[in-house]
Amino acid sequence: MEKEFIITIFSENKVGLLSQVTTVFTHRNVNIESLTASESAIEGVHKYTIAVKNDEEKVANLVKQIEKKIDVLKVFCYSPSEVVLQQLALYKVQRSRNVEDLVRRHNVRILDIHDDYIVLEKTGHKEEIQELYQMLSPYGLYQFVCSGPVAIIKSRRELMDEYMQYVEERRKEALGE
Repeated sequence: MEKEFIITIFSENKVGLLSQVTTVFTHRNVNIESLTASESAIEGVHKYTIAVKNDEEKVANLVKQIEKKIDVLKVFCYSPSEVVLQQLALYKVQRSRNVEDLVRRHNVRILDIHDDYIVLEKTGHKEEIQELYQMLSPYGLYQFVCSGPVAIIKSRRELMDEYMQYVEERRKEALGE
């Protein structure tokens, strides 16, 4: 049964890594719903957040394959309930009194105002962003763009920090320190 998963990949910032990762998805016939890349809280380590919908076994195998890539440090897989997810959307919409009323009611930030249009920013869950899209459409929506989700685990523990500590301890043991 298909379920939604959030895969986080921690890696060094190496050219070509994203291509290697997407190739794993292609070979396993898994579609990427969204992908976001950014720096992480660990210096020199980047984080890819990838949302997929597939069956659990297929996603588990996918994670194992990604983790085998040389420049990948660690991969984690979460259900949406284990993370805090947010997306960012920008809307360019015709300026009108109705739009200004919607802005006030939906916690929307105004980024730019012109005589004939307004650029709005909405941060939230996918459903909130789509709901606002539907509400703004009748008023002359000129442009729309939405990021993929960014996610942070709900657990107080940072699993990547624990993994890095583990690797450092193994390195010291191997060197006899």
